[in-house]
Amino acid sequence: MMNWDDPLTPVTQTVTAPPSAAGVESVADDAVPTASIQQPQQADLRPVNPDDKRVINGMTDINQLAPFKYPWAWEYFLNANRNHWTPLDISMAQDVHDYHHKLTLEERHVYENVLSYLTTSDILAMRNIGLAVMEKMSAPELQIYQARQVYEESLHTWTYQHCIETIGLNQGEIYNRYRVVPEINGKIQIANRRLNSVLRADIDLRDRDELHNFLLAYIFFAGVFEGCWFYNGFSPIFALQRRGLMKGTAEQLQYIMRDEVLHASFGIRVAKQIMLEEDIRPDPRSLDEMWAECEAAEEAYAGYILRDPILGYSKEDHVDQYRFIANRRARNLGLAEPYPGAEPTLSWLDEQANLRKEKNFFETRVTEYQAGGLKWE
Repeated sequence: MMNWDDPLTPVTQTVTAPPSAAGVESVADDAVPTASIQQPQQADLRPVNPDDKRVINGMTDINQLAPFKYPWAWEYFLNANRNHWTPLDISMAQDVHDYHHKLTLEERHVYENVLSYLTTSDILAMRNIGLAVMEKMSAPELQIYQARQVYEESLHTWTYQHCIETIGLNQGEIYNRYRVVPEINGKIQIANRRLNSVLRADIDLRDRDELHNFLLAYIFFAGVFEGCWFYNGFSPIFALQRRGLMKGTAEQLQYIMRDEVLHASFGIRVAKQIMLEEDIRPDPRSLDEMWAECEAAEEAYAGYILRDPILGYSKEDHVDQYRFIANRRARNLGLAEPYPGAEPTLSWLDEQANLRKEKNFFETRVTEYQAGGLKWE
């Protein structure tokens, strides 16, 4: 029992053995002595020094949140919670009419395949953070933001499902396209191959080869998968929105995009911290292979969804914007630009994450991102 007057003083508890049952002969004439209960041996208990924390390979108590070593990670968590919303907050009524009565066959093709790619990718992202990345973090402030990130990826998946269901699309067809359309499947297979190698629970990040592989996988996930493929992946729907079409879906994607901007930014910050703490840099040749492979996959994907350009948007616009965004992510990581001189072709894309909305209170719930505009550079 704890000594409530002085809880820091250990207490040795004694218990008196019960007397022998009536009618049963005692094993000894003497009274049974009291038995002392031994307290379990305690480990060396010391307060956590935040300077001892590390992103990975840390030896401090993973259950102790503060003092923070990475206060910026806690700020990411607080900002993420300010962008709280659900797909039910946004009206999709006009989108139903637009899809069935205003979109051309080419525009329906774009809309359906963008949703098909995004919904599969967000499930993959959710699993990667929850199963491959989060458990490797050895500072709780990092894990707490990533727990929120796992929730947000599932929320995004719900959002795509809500759009698919509301429009009345064939769910079996939409969800299977990533398995049967090579241009969609190609991006998913690259992600699976690059991320599956770090899904193992027994990975030893003190081994320099394993650490390098983990760093490359994390750079791919934050810099390309979320930072380029997701960020650029919403733009075909935003192109429709700019012409007054599918505005409900586009608004859903705007809230998702705000989440993804934070996801990619956080991942890049973590990757840079790993490089600093572990004194490691990604192999330039491996980076070149990553950029080349991912660009080829993005070009094939754009060629499929935009095989016939839609008004105001083409395959060339999509691929050139991808290269420009890839350069930005590389600079954020402190790495060489893969496409020197690439220029933006969608000057309006960044506005989608920064747009401040003013709505009639009686029409919809205001879900403003209270942290204000998001800025990469």
